[in-house]
Amino acid sequence: MDPPPQQQHPVVDIHTHMYPSEYIDMLSSRTTIPLVRTFPSSPDPRLILLESEIPALERALADPSAPLPGRPLTSHFTSLSAKLAFMSRHGISTSVLSLANPWLDFLPTGDDKEKEEAGRTAHCINASFEAMCAANPGKLFFFGTLPVTAPRQTILDAITHLSELAHCRGVVLGTSGLTSAGGAAAGGSGLDDPALLPVLHALADAELPVFLHPHYGLPNAVFGPRSSAGEYGHVLPLALGFPMETTVAVARMFLAGVFDAVPGLVMILAHSGGTLPFLAGRIESCVAHDAALVGKDKDGKRRRSLWEVLREQIYLDAVIYSEVGLKTAAEAGGGAERLMFGTDHPFFPPVGEGADADGEWESVRLNAEAVHKALGDGSDEAALVMGGNAVRVLRLYKA
Repeated sequence: MDPPPQQQHPVVDIHTHMYPSEYIDMLSSRTTIPLVRTFPSSPDPRLILLESEIPALERALADPSAPLPGRPLTSHFTSLSAKLAFMSRHGISTSVLSLANPWLDFLPTGDDKEKEEAGRTAHCINASFEAMCAANPGKLFFFGTLPVTAPRQTILDAITHLSELAHCRGVVLGTSGLTSAGGAAAGGSGLDDPALLPVLHALADAELPVFLHPHYGLPNAVFGPRSSAGEYGHVLPLALGFPMETTVAVARMFLAGVFDAVPGLVMILAHSGGTLPFLAGRIESCVAHDAALVGKDKDGKRRRSLWEVLREQIYLDAVIYSEVGLKTAAEAGGGAERLMFGTDHPFFPPVGEGADADGEWESVRLNAEAVHKALGDGSDEAALVMGGNAVRVLRLYKA
């Protein structure tokens, strides 16, 4: 399988989402977040994903003139033709699709029938993505979805199935861990939960990297009443809550020795790893100065530093929107070889007067410009980030 011939060096978007129709149908039937609702004043249904959006939803249901909650569920979220048109417009050769948050974290964990339903739902969604990719060879691949609320064996069976699909190149995973392991309603016991280790081992054995993406953010109270009243839009939960969620999740994995326990595990962190590249030194210093951790190496083996983990098992996407952040991410990870371009489509579309979702997206331009400004326009390093690393790490274009 050869790369599409648009340009000499392929541009690969590894952070790009879609919601298949069956997923939208499921959200439309729900009464709690995540959910989809229609409003007379909106031509598009509204997608309500975050806890911080609940106050706006309640106001809109009580007052038809109130600002609408969530975001408009345009064709960019659901349409394959819209995705392909977006790719063409922005010079993207290949996209690695993934279901957007919150994936299947919210499915019931009650009786056996409900738990098995999660496995069937995941199978259906993964089949939809495989069909999209098969219809567009060389242009589309995907990260599979795991039924994290299902019994462990169902999850392991899903990994085996994904490893057999021609276009699957990994899995997308939230920070919640396994809800079936007995965690909280917000999504399980986290990625440092020992119950998750068999799943991570299975992913490593299947050579399926984990694309780690946040969803739950930080508690609404952190952002204050003015944010809850809608004065600050989505800025605080998305700009600060999401990155900190990723940072905490990976720091917990590191402290628990997960990366040493599963040395074959490969992770790609969304949004350039949150604040991990900036805080790795502080985390290391805290470890070195904590009496509870000093000398507590696992099984007599030396504890690897977070810097080593970043440079040996972790890749970062380049969804950081500035050359300053991009340079820091590259340096923390050991070089441009650890970064991969992404757009976060269909989120962050053009807004305001004259906005055209079928035109150029500033969010995409900012990410591409950051790569070229930080690493040199036309440089080999920039080419690696824009596509070369994804081709190598995700084994794209191989028959």
